[in-house]
Amino acid sequence: MSTPSSDAAAPHVVLGSGPAGTALAAELVGRGRAVRLVNRSGDGPALPGVTRRAADLTSPDGARAAVAGAAVVYHCANAPYHLQTAVMPAVQRALLPAVADAGARLVVLDTLYPYGPTGGRPMTEDTPWRATSRKGRMRAELDEAYLDAHRAGRVRVVMGRSADFVGPGVIGSTLGGAVFPGALTGGEVAGIGDIDLPHSYTAIGDVAAGLAVLGERPDGDGRVWHLPTAPARTTREVLDMVGERVGRPLELVVLDEPRPFGPFDATFMAEYAEMFYQHTEPQIMVSDAFEETFRTAPTPLADTLDATLAWYGQWLAAQHA
Repeated sequence: MSTPSSDAAAPHVVLGSGPAGTALAAELVGRGRAVRLVNRSGDGPALPGVTRRAADLTSPDGARAAVAGAAVVYHCANAPYHLQTAVMPAVQRALLPAVADAGARLVVLDTLYPYGPTGGRPMTEDTPWRATSRKGRMRAELDEAYLDAHRAGRVRVVMGRSADFVGPGVIGSTLGGAVFPGALTGGEVAGIGDIDLPHSYTAIGDVAAGLAVLGERPDGDGRVWHLPTAPARTTREVLDMVGERVGRPLELVVLDEPRPFGPFDATFMAEYAEMFYQHTEPQIMVSDAFEETFRTAPTPLADTLDATLAWYGQWLAAQHA
């Protein structure tokens, strides 16, 4: 493992410009960091203080170019859902040696998939990894490899796990484009699975802030952390909160099995079928360890919903303009 750069101006490199990567780039700029945001095309809206770069992260040369000179690398890159089991391991194979060569620390954004079904028991960082799905087993194997690289001294690694995203800019989530456009326009709104079960949702701003904290705190390295997440509510309660804010009952469509709806097309839903257990048992993520260690708290769900509805209102207006 190369010696990490001591240059305070060394960039913090964010891989992936989806909702998490974009929110994280803005968060890091607000913390005074020089930020490089990397995606395959290098395209995207101009973000103050952020330099964009194109790279193929499945290529060793592309990964090395993407992270060259970095102080901290944040892996928020993703792939189309039906391609994840092929693409994400390829990214890891290219990324780990590239980050090692750069002498950077690696912060990895992760999901709850490695735990698999828990029978509704709350998930902490000590919950066993018992994934039964292809994507869950893939994530667990990747996570073990990241942590093995840290234990072997090749790369300093820390991982932050999130529940389903919610917040401004989040469309491809069960609390995203299948809910807020319909809520604001009087159209149909999807409730996924058993909506009377508690389900955790992590605010995208808390994802960004949590990853930024992990990037600043090397004392957290070498393990998985649950990013700050508001207490779980039933999906029905969450949808009722949305209805209260738009001033009318929602036109609710309950999807008790995977089928296309809103941003979720047939290809996505066919792949999502193996993960549907997340909506047929309580999915409760506990983030007490992060909150207590780093002295932080999640954004209240009510505030997140207010911000999300405001963003979707602007987004819908832009679509119609």
